[in-house]
Amino acid sequence: MPRESRASPLITQSSGGKIFVSFARFAGSTGGVDLTPYRTFLAELATASGDFIRPFFANPTLVVETKSDASPVTLADRGAEELMRKMIRARFPAHGILGEEFEPERLDAEWVWVLDPIDGTKAFATACPLFGTLIALQHRGQPVLGAIHQPILGQLLIGDNHTTTLNGRPVRCRPTRRIEDATFLTSDWLNPAKYQNGAAFAALANRAKLVRTWGDCYGYLLLATGWADVMSDPIMNPWDIAALIPVIRGAGGAITDWQGKDPVGAASTVASATSELHAAVIAALNP
Repeated sequence: MPRESRASPLITQSSGGKIFVSFARFAGSTGGVDLTPYRTFLAELATASGDFIRPFFANPTLVVETKSDASPVTLADRGAEELMRKMIRARFPAHGILGEEFEPERLDAEWVWVLDPIDGTKAFATACPLFGTLIALQHRGQPVLGAIHQPILGQLLIGDNHTTTLNGRPVRCRPTRRIEDATFLTSDWLNPAKYQNGAAFAALANRAKLVRTWGDCYGYLLLATGWADVMSDPIMNPWDIAALIPVIRGAGGAITDWQGKDPVGAASTVASATSELHAAVIAALNP
């Protein structure tokens, strides 16, 4: 039978405003398939893409283009994704691929790789190391492996919904339970007001112990390794989210969308170090 994975908190609110944390079994079944070969290949993808990206970082000749959605893109983004796609096609030709820079391939496949070659291109293009490569493997629509790779600092974070490692060493979220004790992160201070309840976000931030915009995927890396307590993004794409889910869950944290619902296929994310803290954060964001 398919393996049942660890419980993940989903947040619900009663008509009276009380917040409840329920534990729904998130999917992630692999039908008994050993993920070790995929984990090894995921690390190979991270190494190869990192080797490609590294020479472009802090390079004054880097050209930054603007895509139709007004987001930036560079040769490093496109080249790294193209490299990973070629590796996937060669090793697993029946697998699907979803990536930020090119058209999707075989999304109806049982196994689909989800790629964001440079998450945090604005940081990358301005020589700021708060960026990374996101790589996920989905089985029947559910993320079962995820990686955040920071090639400049040499950090490779890999999660499988049960455990998370940083350069092969197990890591865990820290046990923070109160907003007032939390280090609170977000990628862009202006986005919550554009896409969610900005006033509620500002009130929550005012309660936190420390607030910083150490954002994009690096904020989730800090959360999963015990250096931050909450990371929030009010607007996201599928390639931004997929890798984060196995990483945060594997480190013992909670991750949902902005309203406390399933993050798979969502358009926003909130991740917290503990379920107690997560319930308090979701309640504050959705008064």
